[in-house]
Amino acid sequence: MKISHRWFLPLLMNIQRSKNMPKTPSIKLFHLIKSLTGSEKRYFKLFVKDTGGKTSKYIQLFEAIEKQETFDDEALRALVYPLENIQSRKYSELKAYLYELILKSLQSYDEKTSIDYKLQHILSSIKVLFKRALFEDCKELLTKGTKLAKKYEQFNALLKIMDWEKQIAYAETDIQYLDKYLSKIQAQETQALSQIENRAIYENIFYQLLIGLRKDSSLRRPEQRDRLLKLLDHPQLNGVDQALSHQAKVLYYRIYTFYYYTIGDFDSFYKTGVLLLDIMEAAPHFLKESVTNYISALSNLLVGCILSFDYDQAEVYLKKLKAIKPISADDKLKIHRQYYTVKFRLCINTGAFEEGLKALEEHLTLLASGNVNSKIFETESFYFQYICIYFGTGVYDKALDYLNRWLNSPKSIERQDLQSFARMINLIIHYEMGNHLLLDSLLRSTYRFLNNRNSLYQMEARMITFIRDVNHAQDRKTRETVLYGFKRELINQMEDKKVKAMLQLFDLEAWLDSKILNMSFAEVVERKFLQEKQKVKFTNDTN
Repeated sequence: MKISHRWFLPLLMNIQRSKNMPKTPSIKLFHLIKSLTGSEKRYFKLFVKDTGGKTSKYIQLFEAIEKQETFDDEALRALVYPLENIQSRKYSELKAYLYELILKSLQSYDEKTSIDYKLQHILSSIKVLFKRALFEDCKELLTKGTKLAKKYEQFNALLKIMDWEKQIAYAETDIQYLDKYLSKIQAQETQALSQIENRAIYENIFYQLLIGLRKDSSLRRPEQRDRLLKLLDHPQLNGVDQALSHQAKVLYYRIYTFYYYTIGDFDSFYKTGVLLLDIMEAAPHFLKESVTNYISALSNLLVGCILSFDYDQAEVYLKKLKAIKPISADDKLKIHRQYYTVKFRLCINTGAFEEGLKALEEHLTLLASGNVNSKIFETESFYFQYICIYFGTGVYDKALDYLNRWLNSPKSIERQDLQSFARMINLIIHYEMGNHLLLDSLLRSTYRFLNNRNSLYQMEARMITFIRDVNHAQDRKTRETVLYGFKRELINQMEDKKVKAMLQLFDLEAWLDSKILNMSFAEVVERKFLQEKQKVKFTNDTN
């Protein structure tokens, strides 16, 4: 039954504004409004249009917060009450009222799209009709509810529906119906309970696995490895046929993708990820309800593609990831983050820096639009990707800009181990820019900085010497001697964990080769990638 907002909204307007009305912190309201999607904002404005329109104070406050980039409570108060000397309580009550009104509009919005809400509405309607002895109307809703609950594996709702079937038959004293269908209803109830229990077991295994691996992802402790193996020894993990529902099967494959990645079996990780994606895509109606796990499955597959050098397939999955229609603000953020994380990595690894630059400009434009929270991307992982792409395309001033932003960011404190390497890249960028005179000063300041922090390791000290020597080289022969000498030292230290970590962020070996071979950095990275890809193909073909 369609409910008209015309009679419903006046009830909302009569929310009691007493002294005891709970206060809503302004920042809470700010975050709620900022979390709304464009369609949710439009729905809210339609939802309240009969309550006074844009002249209403709460609409003014909503639109003022909507336009704010950063939270400013005093500016909001001045905008909504420009000529009034109001009490704090009045303003607090306005915010609390708006907060509750937004929640009500979101509930109404979800009722139109969410299966959970549709089933709740059906069950509530059955209760209302039952009280009025409108049993035939109840039965129509029971048929509709049963179909929805089975299709979307809403087993708890299905149990309530079956309970209503018995209650209605009892109320009608329909003994013939009970005699004919009671055993069937009981069997369906037993099945639904088994499916609930079955799914709960997979959920518990998954979360226990997650907790254990977050505590010790390296599985260094024997008891940690034993606990992992014990978890995976559960009878329900003997095969996917043990999973009694679609959602249980999804959990089964998620558990194994997690496990294979942890133990370093990347071939099984990738293959299981493909099976997981296949089973999710085989039931697209579930993806209309939630795409969160689908985003994770695609992200994991993309990692598997990179680990197996299957970059062609990675492009296929990237297109799928970008094409996902987000359901929540969190989905939108995850899609953006995962898509560009992988896209940048593919371009950096393959030497496709021009393509990477186009993707980077697209990404930064989206951040500037305010549709995505840019603060989330101000991390070392993203900034170093920006730096590599700008460096690979020869846009050194931009590479330097983002390097300085990272160095000046408070978040850089979290990664003290990257401080020294960031300064090494700083020296390389200035060398590429031809700032030979400035480099002498930078070399001294870099040495003092690292030495004062007691973080001047052998590799950093040697690199400072190398940059100084190559910067002062007067001819090509001397320069090549310096480059070859440092490359040999770098290769000898490839197994060092600190060196490995640095090379994951910036391919120092490729840069040295670009100077030795008089080629562009992008050309060397591309050639190196194609050689590695050929090796992997040969190995796979041989096996």
